[in-house]
Amino acid sequence: MFLAMRELWFARTRFLLMGAVVALISILMVILSGLSSGLVVDGVSALQRTPVQAFAFAEGTKTDSAFSRSVVTEDQADAWRARPDVARAELFGNTIVNAKTDGGTPVDLTLFGIRPGSFLEPSVAEGTPIGGDTDVVLSDSARATGVELGDTIVVDRLGTRLNVVGFTSDKRTFGHVDVAYLPLNTWQEIHAGVRLGEQVPPSAYTEASVVVIEGVDGALPDLAAGDAEAGTAAKTLEESFDASPGYSAEMMTMSMIIAFLYAISALVVGAFFTIWTVQRSREIAVLRAMGASTGFLLRDSLLQAVIVLVGSVAVGVLIGLGLGSGLEGSGMPFVLETGPIVQGAVLLVVLGLVGAALAVARIVRVDPLAALGENR
Repeated sequence: MFLAMRELWFARTRFLLMGAVVALISILMVILSGLSSGLVVDGVSALQRTPVQAFAFAEGTKTDSAFSRSVVTEDQADAWRARPDVARAELFGNTIVNAKTDGGTPVDLTLFGIRPGSFLEPSVAEGTPIGGDTDVVLSDSARATGVELGDTIVVDRLGTRLNVVGFTSDKRTFGHVDVAYLPLNTWQEIHAGVRLGEQVPPSAYTEASVVVIEGVDGALPDLAAGDAEAGTAAKTLEESFDASPGYSAEMMTMSMIIAFLYAISALVVGAFFTIWTVQRSREIAVLRAMGASTGFLLRDSLLQAVIVLVGSVAVGVLIGLGLGSGLEGSGMPFVLETGPIVQGAVLLVVLGLVGAALAVARIVRVDPLAALGENR
């Protein structure tokens, strides 16, 4: 440990440069982590806040954009309700529409059709819950688009008029679009494409996008058995996130970028300590000739790596948090979450140590005779 600290001070410029590189990688890790978490929140936060264990889609529905492709019936919902491991099951509508406020402001909304008073109805932070057939409760984030309490929203092409009666206490989005909760029967009319004043076909009121399922005591029901009885294809809440438009592609892209970042970090640290080990081979040989054990030399070298990595990652994370705090609420899908950032910082340190360990492993092959001038 004494030798490791002396070398850190003696070659402080080189170690500071190495630390600066690791710190920059740590900053990038924090920013990418925030973007990844932000995309998740912007893509499926409304689903995350839905108090269910599973969604039952129409059998054979493709995973991508499954909510917009799936159509289930009241009979299928009844089949799920009859199961002993299901506490509650409700029809649930999901449609993305273009609309305008009565003032002409364009608004994109994801309409969540629910039965008023059911367990799916969100709590209202401002205004009142859904009362009439044309009432809607919007995500709190919809305020940024210019929508206010009491506004009327007109759905494009159909002319359906919806009255904004409340806002949720938190952000609820689906497919990067703000969510509007409205009565299921009104959603069914919009989904059927019924224009204002037209007669609604009776079959429209028996259909929805999916059946939402709440298990007994919050436990996950037997989805396979339920699917066999209802003729559906159920997915757990987390699995249903892939049904959000573009969610899978976004997550795979971010995961690949972050994975390459970790690999680059390990390679950079390994390359640095490889060069550093080569440069100090003669000193290591002298220590071997004086009787230093291989374990002592490995611990000495790895201690340097630990100090550089932990210190640099800590500084980089702190700087990244400072930069990231300025990005939150800026309109960019960016959310700082403790879990992913801590996990990323630990991975950077561990992978850096792996790279350093592979580099300093050459110590065990250092010939003590080199210290006595054998190669001259």
